[in-house]
Order: sequence, then structure tokens, then C-alpha cells
Amino acid sequence: MDAAERPGTGRRRGAGRSRRGRGERRSRGTGDGDGFLPDGPVPGSPADRAPAADPEAVARGICLRLLTLAPRTRAQLAEALRKREVPEEAAEAVLARFSAVGLIDDEAFAAAWVSSRHAGRGLARRALAAELRHRGVDNDTVREAVDRLDPDQEADTARQLVARKLRSTRDLDPAVRTRRLAGMLARKGYSAGLAFRVIREALEAEGIDAADLPEDPLS
Repeated sequence: MDAAERPGTGRRRGAGRSRRGRGERRSRGTGDGDGFLPDGPVPGSPADRAPAADPEAVARGICLRLLTLAPRTRAQLAEALRKREVPEEAAEAVLARFSAVGLIDDEAFAAAWVSSRHAGRGLARRALAAELRHRGVDNDTVREAVDRLDPDQEADTARQLVARKLRSTRDLDPAVRTRRLAGMLARKGYSAGLAFRVIREALEAEGIDAADLPEDPLS
């Protein structure tokens, strides 16, 4: 018989003790010896008596992390601080400081937004203004930013968008093509007048008679 087994049990001596030992070791550090319970500090422990984090330091950290990821408007940062329950006074102090040193600049944000979204997505002034307002930019700043977009540039971009789409619509009726192209431009913020003008120019260049086109391209 194995000397490590208890007679008639087939169990090794010390097995129970070793299992108990492992369980005891797992439980260490979860009681009040280190000041923490699984769900937080033990009431009255040194950890529980530690001072709360400075609200302005918390706000600075949140804003810096967000600005590192991408430019943000003041309104976007204010909303992020509100959601994290940063006290209003601390949030306002940090936002004012960041604005003073240029880390928050809604005018620069709006100008860069208009330039990049028009070049990258072909958005017109109406759509660009709506996006900026959605991000909390004030009306005067929005107006100033979108007014920098030259009307001739906006029309040229509309023509480019129509030219890209024309090939895939050549098998359709001219009226259907006109409505589809007008709908595409409308979703990007172009006015109905500009849309119909550039669409008519493109279709007439293909030899289509203007009389075959609808008077209202969105009807």
C-alpha cells in the first residue's frame, strides 16, 4: 500500500489540507487587511479616508484625452464632462482655461471642418452648417465658416458629383436620371436650383433635350 494513502480511503494524506490552503491563499487580500473589499474601500480604512480627486484635474484629464483623439468643440467637451458628472464650476474653469490657451478653438474647428468635409465628401454649405450646429458651434461661427466656401467652388463640386453618377444612370429615362441626381445633391446640401442647373448642363452635354427633363427635379 502506498505510504502516502490513508488505509481504506485511497486518498492521499494532506490532500484536504492542500486544498484548504489554496482556498485560504485565494481569500487573502480581499478582506480589510489592505483596506479594500471587492466593491470598494472598507469603511473607515485608510483607503476610505483618502482625499477625493480634484474635480478640475479630472476635467483636465478628460478633455486632454478627448482632444488627443480628435479636435472637439467646446460644447462637445462640456457635454463629455457633464456625462462624467464633473461639477459645473470645475468644468467651466477648465473649459475657459483651454479656450484661453487655444486648446479649444471653435472658429478653427469650423473652418477645418468645412474645408475637409467639402473636399472629402462634397458637402455643400447647408449640410456643413447643419453638421457644425449639431456639434454645438454657435450660429455666427457657423455662418462665418460656411461663407468662406466659394459659390463657384460649390458649383464645381456639384458638377463633379453629377459626373461621377452619370455613368451608372445612362440606361434610365432622363426624368428618372434627373430625380436620382437631384436627390443625391439634395442629401449633400445643395439647393434645388443649383442641382437642376448642373444636372441639366450634364444631360444636355450628352445630347438630351432639356424639354425631356422635369421642371421640378425632386417631384
